[in-house]
Amino acid sequence: MISKGSSRFNRPLVVGENLIRFLDKVVEHIQDVKRNLDFKKIEEFISALEDARSVFVMGAGRSGFVAKAFAMRLMHLGYNVYVVGETVTPRIKPEDLLIAISGSGETLSVVNISRKAKEEIGSKLVAVTQRPNSTLAKMSDIVIVLKGKTKDDRNHELSKLAPLGTLFELTALIFLDGLVAEIMNMKELTEEDLAERHAVLE
Repeated sequence: MISKGSSRFNRPLVVGENLIRFLDKVVEHIQDVKRNLDFKKIEEFISALEDARSVFVMGAGRSGFVAKAFAMRLMHLGYNVYVVGETVTPRIKPEDLLIAISGSGETLSVVNISRKAKEEIGSKLVAVTQRPNSTLAKMSDIVIVLKGKTKDDRNHELSKLAPLGTLFELTALIFLDGLVAEIMNMKELTEEDLAERHAVLE
């Protein structure tokens, strides 16, 4: 137990108590997400990846970091992949795929860029979101719904353990890494195959 004393904490703390509660809740949440996966949509997602000339991935804030992590693994798998917003990212074309990651499905920058790619250019659009009725989801060709809390659910019981979009961001990262494992198996790739494409200029 840490006594309050002159520390910045408002009350005595038991170190690790909320950390363990958080980890337990994350495990519980991932199990719930697993039970609600739509495998038909996941098959469509993988087919869209295979059919695309190039793959573009995007997200805002922490979802943007998830997008970059997924893009890195897609590169390791051999896809021609870019992160939207990077200076070396080229023009998207009709034969390309845009993957937009947004828990709320209402993030303005993500929605606007997705609309341009879908409606003005004619690219295929995949949404990874928690809200199937969101603006992003409604305009998408394929919607991957990851059930759970969003950053707008201020009164949710998990608000103090996993504030804002934490659960979605973790869930999206885990789900997309699971998708990588699925594709590795389908393509009969090994860790060594992926390592051959791993960056060496680090």
